[in-house]
Amino acid sequence: MKIDPESPADLSAQIAGAIRDAIVDGTLIVDERLPSEAELSEHFDVSRPTVREALKRLAAQSLIRTQRGATGGAFVNRLSFEAAYPQQITTSTLLLSMNAVKFETACEARYALERACAPLSAERRTPDHLATMRAEIHRQAQPGLTDEAFCASDVAFHRALVDGACNPVLSYQLAGAVEAMQPLMNMITFTARSRSRIVDIHTAIADALETHDGARTQDALSDLEKETQALATSVFEARARQSTA
Repeated sequence: MKIDPESPADLSAQIAGAIRDAIVDGTLIVDERLPSEAELSEHFDVSRPTVREALKRLAAQSLIRTQRGATGGAFVNRLSFEAAYPQQITTSTLLLSMNAVKFETACEARYALERACAPLSAERRTPDHLATMRAEIHRQAQPGLTDEAFCASDVAFHRALVDGACNPVLSYQLAGAVEAMQPLMNMITFTARSRSRIVDIHTAIADALETHDGARTQDALSDLEKETQALATSVFEARARQSTA
């Protein structure tokens, strides 16, 4: 593991990167104990506080865990897909907000990914996945539900659809699409959309999944995309008229 002391990059970030690369390439394996702070300090020729900051960076990424006691220290962590969701969601949210991605582009990507997942979900979804979707549909039909609660229920519904594919890699990749993109789309369009129409489409999706019909699930998702894109267009056009009035 090496760093470049002449590089303008922060030394602790370089050390964290070097250790992360060693984990990724298998030089450091899961549950292996890392060298002590003193040993790492000597290895990289830096101060112990610099090493400590690097270890904090790795812990924040769930790549290492710290144990106390005589046999304690920093150990390579087994990173689960579920534990990696927050970072994926945060990154996706920041990319969307910082790069001025067009709504229709984000919407297109989100539904293309979900349609790709639909046949697997139709084949593999469990009764629990379907029960979650039915429960969220019932919640969405409640007249007193706030817009924010409706959005949260919408996310939970589609999360169950995606997880129904029973493929952790797909669930991780789609975390950004569902958890980051969908709330953005919901908050833009909920003032214009018909909840009853959304509930009807969600019901069609759940019905298709219940009968293991992947093609019908994809068709219903396409209907939902068209509905969302049309609503967004109407919202943006109304805002444009207001700004020029």
